Amino acid sequence: MTKAYKTLETRFRRMNVLSDIGSMLHWDMAAIMPDGGADARSEQLATLDVMENELINAADLGDLIEDAGNEGLDEWQLANLGEMKRAWVHGTAVPAELVEKMSLAETRCEVAWRSARADNDFKGLLPKLQEVLDLSIEAGHAKAAALGTSVYDALLDQYDPMMRSDRIDSLFSDLEDFLPSYTAEVIERQKSEDAPVAPTGPFPVEIQNSVGLDLMKAVGFDFDHGRLDISHHPFCGGIPDDVRITTRYDENDFTSAIMGVLHETGHAMYERGLPSDWRGQLVGKARGMTMHESQSLLVEMQACRSEEFLTYAGPMFEKAFGGNADAWDASNLHRLYTRVEPGLIRVDADEVTYPAHVILRYRLERALIEGDMKLADLPGAWNELMQKLLGITPPDDRNGCLQDIHWPSGAWGYFPTYTLGAMAAAQIFAAAKEACPDIPGALAQGNFGPLMGWLGQNIHSQASSRSTDDILDAATGKVLGIDAFKSHIINRYGQ
Repeated sequence: MTKAYKTLETRFRRMNVLSDIGSMLHWDMAAIMPDGGADARSEQLATLDVMENELINAADLGDLIEDAGNEGLDEWQLANLGEMKRAWVHGTAVPAELVEKMSLAETRCEVAWRSARADNDFKGLLPKLQEVLDLSIEAGHAKAAALGTSVYDALLDQYDPMMRSDRIDSLFSDLEDFLPSYTAEVIERQKSEDAPVAPTGPFPVEIQNSVGLDLMKAVGFDFDHGRLDISHHPFCGGIPDDVRITTRYDENDFTSAIMGVLHETGHAMYERGLPSDWRGQLVGKARGMTMHESQSLLVEMQACRSEEFLTYAGPMFEKAFGGNADAWDASNLHRLYTRVEPGLIRVDADEVTYPAHVILRYRLERALIEGDMKLADLPGAWNELMQKLLGITPPDDRNGCLQDIHWPSGAWGYFPTYTLGAMAAAQIFAAAKEACPDIPGALAQGNFGPLMGWLGQNIHSQASSRSTDDILDAATGKVLGIDAFKSHIINRYGQ
């Protein structure tokens, strides 16, 4: 191993440890920290962020990156060096003072969001959210200058390397050409069909949790390296060797929590499947949030809403919850989980209407970042666009613009990756089934081994060694596009 590259690996491993500590503190903040700890936690996280920023701004780091490029590195080392350079460009663009301000503001706003949502108090959250937005825009301008992009694209690049808004516009435009009329057709067709039998509650949290744990085991989750908890907003956090996932429960409806657990388990399996030989290096991390969301949506939407999987899950649900046996029949559960109906809450949306939720957020956050809309006008703009895209209007901000944690936590530019991930998930699942025709039958037995084996080899193990498009092209024969998602929707919901 060469001198400059070896030095870089050591430095970036140290940065990774700091980031890992921050991830665990974020999980604690979301899952068990009392609200009164917010100020102290803000300072802790800000200190870690500043320390990481200082390391990446070391005076010799740019020279080390340049020197390492001439040291005859192998393929993975070269890919790692590319990721180091990208991180260096992002990191050196933003001064430590701004990094600290952002971290403090985001943590305080995220904690304040909990009560603001519960109290339906957008005006109360507005000053803190405005500060987060202003600081994000300031950082976006600095990164845009370094990357040679628009401000929004600079923020997007943090979550999906090399993805740009013009490509998103094209992909989303293709979706909008197809989905509205198709959605209306499906809804109308389902009206003429027998409504699915709804399982009757209540569904005690303890039992939902137990079922969720059993399903995680079926997917392949390793409880020696992770756990399931409760939070205000479901998420997957922690680190690859200690993955922390959360969900939230409703005793009147088990469907949301169970699918939330499976969604986050998809994220966790990706993290656990990343190559252990490259732990602590950027090339060993997930490729980006489009790929990350593809893995969660593949498990939740592609695999676990299939009739094959529900054949396995139905008896498990019946044993756990009891009630009308007809409700737990696989065909009935499939109709229940494929019922298309516009709703207010993104995380509870069916897969046909889900893209509209994402397009709404993409348009609004881009308008806010680019200065085309004032934050104070967000509730009205949200409600207007929700009516336009989904035909419904939220009765309050709690079920409207306050429902997601992303903006309060500073994650501007994240939302498009959900629908980009759904497109990628459809491509990947179709390719996996073509390569391993026994996957559907295995899912009917609760056996995720064939699916996870294929994903491990073709997706998880690739980490950030190549671009998203290159990984997809190698695994599926195509770069990211809409065709597989469209085919999946038509096959599942009919013509």
